[in-house]
Amino acid sequence: MKPKNCLIFGASGQIGRNLIRGLTRKNLKVTAVTRNLHQKGYILKTQANPGYLDIVEANIFDLTKIEDLIKKADVCINLVGILFEKGPNNFKNIHVRFPAAISEICQKHNVSKFIHLSALGIENAKDSKYAMSKLNGEIAIRNKFKDAIILKPSIVYSVDDNFTTMLMGLLNLAPIFPLYYGGKTKFMPLHCIDICNLILNLIENETNYKIIECIGPEELTFKEIIEKLLKLMEKKRLFVPIPIFIANIMATFFQILPKPLITRDQIKLLFYDNIPSGKYKTNFDIGKDFVLKFENEVEKYCYMWKETGEYSKKKH
Repeated sequence: MKPKNCLIFGASGQIGRNLIRGLTRKNLKVTAVTRNLHQKGYILKTQANPGYLDIVEANIFDLTKIEDLIKKADVCINLVGILFEKGPNNFKNIHVRFPAAISEICQKHNVSKFIHLSALGIENAKDSKYAMSKLNGEIAIRNKFKDAIILKPSIVYSVDDNFTTMLMGLLNLAPIFPLYYGGKTKFMPLHCIDICNLILNLIENETNYKIIECIGPEELTFKEIIEKLLKLMEKKRLFVPIPIFIANIMATFFQILPKPLITRDQIKLLFYDNIPSGKYKTNFDIGKDFVLKFENEVEKYCYMWKETGEYSKKKH
């Protein structure tokens, strides 16, 4: 039976916004939950035709209100996640307690599908609070909703991300660029559209795979990613290897900022490759071949960091 109402937590992020567009194009009703309607509502309202999108303001720990929303949903999708901790928005609350709570409510009200976004390459990062919270969240979900579908993506990029756009912003300003662990950490970046199409497919079709590692078509080191961005920006920068003890001192100060450039926990996480663990099927294994290549896609929006701006745009 075609689902009638898809409930999305974390709808205002890059995946959420693209997913709303894809769902509503298929005439599926979407309820998007946001913490701040005045700040995020105007963005979300542009993602769908009138009548297909309801935007609800709610604190994710107002479980009475959350349960009322889940009661009306056929599919529940959790995209909520953080990269650094600030006050009560800590890893345990966001990555463990919240997914555990909503998966239990979904089981209670017989929601047909619960899809949760976790992260790739976290199994070995036992010294990272972020990685451990993500893994504990997966365990909690499986205990509450055994048929939940858990997606573990590598870095997701697009014009709306906080990865390529942040890096190009830094590369545009700084004459030197620090490399942690020699820039050898491996990633398999995937475009936001690819993972959204996978989620759409999982919503519309049944699957036997409950954990899927989501990867793009290329394996790139962190240094190779930076080199590709510099090539697209038509700039040159000096790479400077940073000893980890110095990196940790720098990160201690960065953590004071409202939106840190990097944290001590992220430095720990960068030690581990962001590639398939081999424990689970990847999207390629289940016939979902992501073909969008990193350099080709970033080229479509990198003009914003070039000297001539929009006048350097290429037709695609």
